[in-house]
Amino acid sequence: MKLSDEQKKQLAQEVRAFYLDVRGEEIGIIEEQQIIDLFCEYMAPIVYNRALDDAQRFFKMQMDNLEADFYLLYKNMR
Repeated sequence: MKLSDEQKKQLAQEVRAFYLDVRGEEIGIIEEQQIIDLFCEYMAPIVYNRALDDAQRFFKMQMDNLEADFYLLYKNMR
């Protein structure tokens, strides 16, 4: 997963703030980067795949709705 420099900077600030607020610890730049790298390597694929699953469900639901709407267009013949 590639992050822009701005995204990396923002994420590093969030990691630093988390450690300070939650654990009362200050961490250095190397530790910040290691944590970011770890999450990018292991969490990014999980989040990405989950997003694909969500998109697939959404589009399937839309297609089901489209199919139902299509059949409503048929005229009754008596």
